[in-house]
Amino acid sequence: MSERKLRWGIMGAGNITKSVIPGIQASRTGEVTAVASRDAAKARAHADRYGIPKSYGSYEELLADPDIDAVYIPLPNHLHKPWTIRAAKAGKHVLCEKPIALDAAEAKEMVEACAASGVVLAEAFMYRHHPRYDRIREIIASGEIGDIRGIHGTFTFNNAKNTTNIRYKQEWGGGSVYDVGCYPISAARLILGKEPVAATAHAFFSPEHGGVDMMTSGLVEFDGGVALTFDCAMWAAGRNTLEVLGTDGRIEVPFAFLPQAGKAGFFVITKDGRREEPVEDLNQYTLQADDFASAVAGKPQRFPPEDCIFNMKVIDAVLKSARERVRVEIQP
Repeated sequence: MSERKLRWGIMGAGNITKSVIPGIQASRTGEVTAVASRDAAKARAHADRYGIPKSYGSYEELLADPDIDAVYIPLPNHLHKPWTIRAAKAGKHVLCEKPIALDAAEAKEMVEACAASGVVLAEAFMYRHHPRYDRIREIIASGEIGDIRGIHGTFTFNNAKNTTNIRYKQEWGGGSVYDVGCYPISAARLILGKEPVAATAHAFFSPEHGGVDMMTSGLVEFDGGVALTFDCAMWAAGRNTLEVLGTDGRIEVPFAFLPQAGKAGFFVITKDGRREEPVEDLNQYTLQADDFASAVAGKPQRFPPEDCIFNMKVIDAVLKSARERVRVEIQP
């Protein structure tokens, strides 16, 4: 890629684009050239709202546009695989919303298809592009909180009254593990720098919501006696937190995945007391866009596409455990 900005096409006009589009537009490296929806009027309205030059009434038209370098796919989960593969075959780089697929096998197909077409594929875990996670890992590596004994993560919200929401369609990849449980799973893997060996989970499956898991509590085992405990929900009071517990202290991240304005910092608690680690208040979506553009320009990806396969393996194990009420080993 030359010094010109990466030209983005947005495949969909859902709520998440309200964060992603301004994030790309605020980036150093990208510009949003077009948005597509299956409803041409909706696409045009979305384009007008964000000052986007082009709009299309189909995803096929967007993929055929030679002025698009990369696409962002925020579609329902069951559409991630087919449209990622179609985008790759059209020569477009792909930023796909999390979870990248319905299972690890689908994720593997997507990674292979993008590799075969020579395009960049990334999963849109925006939180991990924020420098605070680099700082968290630095503090852990310094030994300040000792050896890690466990990680606890939460991501919950209450949207249960909206029973027609796409999150409640099981065949579309609905449920709290897919929607928000994937975050603490990803974060534990990021912080520990290794892959888990087994998972056990218990879930509340709601018949009022298509039979999807409306809340799940899980235990994800890593080697060395370390584990992630987490809970995720779409029918509970809202929170998104992370705690890393060490032998000599702990790290608390009050807004771990969706930081509030001015609250990107976190806390370190040791025998010497409790201190706040200040972190610059940066837009995670902008950082994600710039990292993606760097990969398109030829720099190594911060998070290789294979990472999404590993994360889906854990999600597969968690869901299998919850449905079958068994401990599930995760194959390397």
